[in-house]
Amino acid sequence: MPNHVLSLLVEDKPGLLTRVAGLFARRGFNISSLAVGVTEVPGLSRITVVVDVEELPLEQVTKQLNKLINVIKIVELESDASVQREHALIKVRADNTSRSNVIEVVNLFRASVVDYAADALVIEATGDQGKLDALLRALEPFGIKELAQSGLLAIGRGGKSITERVLRG
Repeated sequence: MPNHVLSLLVEDKPGLLTRVAGLFARRGFNISSLAVGVTEVPGLSRITVVVDVEELPLEQVTKQLNKLINVIKIVELESDASVQREHALIKVRADNTSRSNVIEVVNLFRASVVDYAADALVIEATGDQGKLDALLRALEPFGIKELAQSGLLAIGRGGKSITERVLRG
């Protein structure tokens, strides 16, 4: 099934995220990524949803989402017309013998070490899913102790903004 990235501009109200996720769950669609955060407009939030679903059922869910009173705007972001990134924090085993090799891998992927301990390093990386997957594969031989990864964040390319279009009418 094709992967779709939806960007929802919503009012920042309690329970809205549950209702949005519930619409996908009721139809049996699995959300592979979900990220929520503030926007440049006070009182508005952006929900970025990645879902694997065919075009027609997605259109039906989008229509139902538009009926929710606190949903202001929904935009599907195509990969070539948007910037899409994920963020990861990775705790890797790194003793005196392997530390320089781990740091070499970190530098190769333009990631950074954000915490140092005698037996481990915490690495911060940002990029698309392919880059993060490759980084994890490269770090795996050293021993990944812990991983925290964000959902996909995406924003349209160019000067236009979905909040700008909404606020202008």
